[in-house]
Amino acid sequence: MTRQASYLDGDKAFVQALNAQLASLPKGKRRVFLFVHGYNTMFAEGLYRFAQVVHDSKMPAVPVLFTWASRGQLAQYVYDNNSATAARDDLERTIRLVFASNADEVNLMAHSMGNWVTVEALRQIKMTGGLPQTSKFGQLILAAPDIDIDVFKAQMRRFGKPKKPFIIVLSKDDKALGLSNFLAGGQARLGADADAAELTELGALVIDMTEVKALDSSNHGKFAQLAVIAPQLQQALERGVTAQRSSVGADEIARNSLEAIVKLPITVISAPLRAIAGR
Repeated sequence: MTRQASYLDGDKAFVQALNAQLASLPKGKRRVFLFVHGYNTMFAEGLYRFAQVVHDSKMPAVPVLFTWASRGQLAQYVYDNNSATAARDDLERTIRLVFASNADEVNLMAHSMGNWVTVEALRQIKMTGGLPQTSKFGQLILAAPDIDIDVFKAQMRRFGKPKKPFIIVLSKDDKALGLSNFLAGGQARLGADADAAELTELGALVIDMTEVKALDSSNHGKFAQLAVIAPQLQQALERGVTAQRSSVGADEIARNSLEAIVKLPITVISAPLRAIAGR
């Protein structure tokens, strides 16, 4: 439930409020988690979805939601696409403000069409000299990205191979991205029809959730199910691992740290969940 709402008047007030919350975390672990919602998502829906992800993951970070003006209707795809594109400058400004805060680390997650505005904003930042505090950049998670694959390849060429791999969460049975594919004239979307091996060559780490049973009929919100095992998954990806196991169940993932579950370059984390990374 929403317990309180208030208005912050301007950039300075936003950074001050952010710093006040960061001060409650231990030095060296002052993290921000910035989330950008997707297509067909009104403000309230984006807020509650993000709140649920933060709650499920027990994330020790200050959560920040960036919302753009979706119309919240399936038939308004073109409107939403234009609206997301128009939000690029505001997202760039928000990212710069978060990096100017006292955060030690900034993690960014985008969902669906929110990936379009996110990658475009990061591209603009790259073209205008980048961020002065790039060492703060933690994880960039692109969940069910509604981006044309060829466009994304061009964007990645502009970025160059990142020091930390982008994490792309995809599912080949994503019905919402299937609709996007149709509306885009049959152009494949990054989150549903991508070649994982090709993406790893561009510097991405791919989480393939195709075989995971979704909690929504469109199979578009699977990324939220990762929140429950986020700490264990994060530990495994940070430490790297040696032993490969192909028969680990979801219940075991929830119980264990995954230390002996991940092996690169191709990793089976559990029967339905795969993580694939380049060398």
